[in-house]
Amino acid sequence: MPERVLGKTGVALPILGLGGAGQTPLSRSGQEGDAIAIIEKALQLGIRYFDTAASYGPSEEYLGKILPQYRQQVFLASKTAARDRDGAWRNLERSLNRLKTDHLDSWQLHHVSYPEDLEAIFAKDGAIEAIKEAKEQKLIRFSGITGHHEPDIIAEGLQRYPFDTTLVSINAADIHHPRPFATTVLPVAQKQNVGVIAMKVPAYGRLLKPGALDMRQAMGYTLSLDGVHGCIIAAETPEQLAGNIAVAQQYQPLAQADRENIERLTANIWEENTFFRAWS
Repeated sequence: MPERVLGKTGVALPILGLGGAGQTPLSRSGQEGDAIAIIEKALQLGIRYFDTAASYGPSEEYLGKILPQYRQQVFLASKTAARDRDGAWRNLERSLNRLKTDHLDSWQLHHVSYPEDLEAIFAKDGAIEAIKEAKEQKLIRFSGITGHHEPDIIAEGLQRYPFDTTLVSINAADIHHPRPFATTVLPVAQKQNVGVIAMKVPAYGRLLKPGALDMRQAMGYTLSLDGVHGCIIAAETPEQLAGNIAVAQQYQPLAQADRENIERLTANIWEENTFFRAWS
């Protein structure tokens, strides 16, 4: 797969990573065998960025059964939804234990959605203190902020602290939303050389329905936006994952005219493909 340097991290990674939640066995109890088959296929076909979170059910535990033996070759990112220092520390300790590793490559603040989230995070005993301490202790290499609700909140977070990465919703339908992530977050991230990973690229598969887009268009559009360094997409089966990787392997940046054509195709279906914007 083509690789890009993930912003100020300086780490070169393939443009496609594996999502650890959503429509995938990785976040479902009782599906360890199916989850491990997907993880093993991802490693076999060149995936090196693995996304998970403290709140993704058994996702960290499943990854922890396979990834330790490949630890030096993979970039492991997890998240905490805690807004206070102590809660974030408890999440980090549990994540490290479940993933069977002594450090995370990126530890991110999960689904930051509202002004009150930022106020709690940056309070005296807020989660940002845990990030600072964990970085000093080399338990994490990089820090990040994630969200799929309100781009202004992510942009403000990037301005309040020098995060290394951000994981945000960017797909070919979101551009039609009254408050798009691409036009709000990407300029701020580019100015600060923040590594940008896109999520919700096929909108849980809804963008891939007949009359909409195929994965080549969905992934190509997102990866062709200035400032996007990569994307994560979950997989329901090893075969689906292999198909996504094949698309990534053939990726070529889309010209502006091609991107505009894709935007026309999503102009009348943007609401059903940005349903996740209502989540917090």
